[in-house]
Amino acid sequence: MNIALLQLNPLVGDLRGNAELVLEAVRQAAQRGADLCITPEMVLTGYPARDLLLYEAFIRKCDQVAQDLARAIHDEMPDGPALLLGSVAFAGSRGCAENNGDSALSAPGKPLHNALLLLRNGRVERVFGKTLLPAYDVFDEERYFEPFPEPGVFDLNGTRIGVSICEDIWNDKEFWQAQNYAVDPVDALMRQNPDILVNASASPFCVGKQAVREQMLSSIAARRGVPLVYVNQCGGNDELIFDGRSSVFAADGTLTARACAFENDLLCVDVAADKNAPAPAPAQAGSIADDDFSAESEIWRALVTGTRDYVRKSGFSKAVVGLSGGIDSALTAAVAAHALGASNVTGVLMPSPYSSQGSLDDAYALVNNLGIQSFTLPIAPLMQGFEQVLAEPFAGRDPDVTEENIQSRIRGNLLMAMSNKHGSLLLTTGNKSELSVGYCTIYGDMCGALGVIADVPKTMVFSLCRWLNSTMGPHIPEATISKPPSAELRPDQKDQDSLPDYDTLDAVLHLFIEKKQSRDEIVAAGHAPQIVDRVLGLVKRAEFKRRQAPPGLKTTSRAFGTGWRMPLACK
Repeated sequence: MNIALLQLNPLVGDLRGNAELVLEAVRQAAQRGADLCITPEMVLTGYPARDLLLYEAFIRKCDQVAQDLARAIHDEMPDGPALLLGSVAFAGSRGCAENNGDSALSAPGKPLHNALLLLRNGRVERVFGKTLLPAYDVFDEERYFEPFPEPGVFDLNGTRIGVSICEDIWNDKEFWQAQNYAVDPVDALMRQNPDILVNASASPFCVGKQAVREQMLSSIAARRGVPLVYVNQCGGNDELIFDGRSSVFAADGTLTARACAFENDLLCVDVAADKNAPAPAPAQAGSIADDDFSAESEIWRALVTGTRDYVRKSGFSKAVVGLSGGIDSALTAAVAAHALGASNVTGVLMPSPYSSQGSLDDAYALVNNLGIQSFTLPIAPLMQGFEQVLAEPFAGRDPDVTEENIQSRIRGNLLMAMSNKHGSLLLTTGNKSELSVGYCTIYGDMCGALGVIADVPKTMVFSLCRWLNSTMGPHIPEATISKPPSAELRPDQKDQDSLPDYDTLDAVLHLFIEKKQSRDEIVAAGHAPQIVDRVLGLVKRAEFKRRQAPPGLKTTSRAFGTGWRMPLACK
């Protein structure tokens, strides 16, 4: 059976536009002889659609667009492939609630299923639904959906296709040596004797996840003795990035095809429905796209993808970045230049009396390396203006962090003015280490529309810059990488005046944030108690800042944002 994996990058809420993406992909798949096309999860709505799903008009429009798409495919390709379309569907009979005047979305229980619609013969022939609804990390599907009672199987040209959606395959007890849910939908599918298992996903990226995915999918295919087809979304939606890498595994667990990473792709694969057939060679089955699973390569491509799509899908084409001569702003500008094109990026230098000549030279060298345009806006006159206005209320008080924060907030105002005047999105430049402990200024360097490296620890920032220079040529000036990090808000200031060294800080933060370890567990891992107490105290006190920060692109297993829900007023 020739199965087409439609790896697509939808825009949340753009029902007609997303349907057109699907239609064009089906056209291409039909030309390549596909019998069945499969899209990612919820491709019609875009994933995650979040509270758009609470609006009945949106759901009914989604239903109408799906029916229109079914007719369009049949009218244009009457002998074309069947399509499994990721969408949503009213649960039970709620689609008929309008007949008695009730709202379908106000009926008892959750009104919707996360669904795959089988489009065949010009109509929506059948609905398959997601059984397991994740409610951890960035997921909140229990807010919107009712679990589908049981996954299903349908027949296509004598082949039985078992259908599952994303989380439904992530509860394999044998692979994980544990179960997060009481049921395993794959067990239910296997009782229906499928010849092929398919899974439509919108599985967000985090570094290192693909290797685990492939091990798990291979294990399921081999142990169940059936081929497995996995289709994933690509591109960025808000803070989430989807890496694609749709894959096919033979009945013995062999990886026989894989789509490219982070980009649209159409992968047509001959999948042997005979469970006893030997695994085809990859060259016969499809193709395995070249990939690089190193952390630096994955994170770099994720940041470029996330920045490009956030700016583009927000209706913009240009970005502005504040340049300090430091490594964080340098990496952010490099990502922006690759994501949007150098001509669409403006760097703004805002030197103060405390800015070193070396930092200015590094910033100008970066501008030249990247080929972006720049402006230099000295802030000393504005600092003097603030000093004069505040002279009376500040009388008798020594300069302290207040004056340092004023410098940052002056810069934030200038950058927002540039953003407003030129119609460019402002990209913030703070890294995860700084955001964790509050080493940033609210309404200052935290101003902006997107935190490009907000989920990249400082140690990884250094690694990424070295990797970038070694693989793509000179981008980040060497002096920027080698000099001690400094905010340059007072004479001879260094980050390590206020923070532990970044190797230690990032190690403690990793154990606390991503591994969810307690204070005592982190100390037991070999970290000094006084450092652990200090770091965890800083994390707690900075929560109010993070609540007001722009969305940050997610690259690790746990990022600040929708996957981090800490109380503010707490002990």
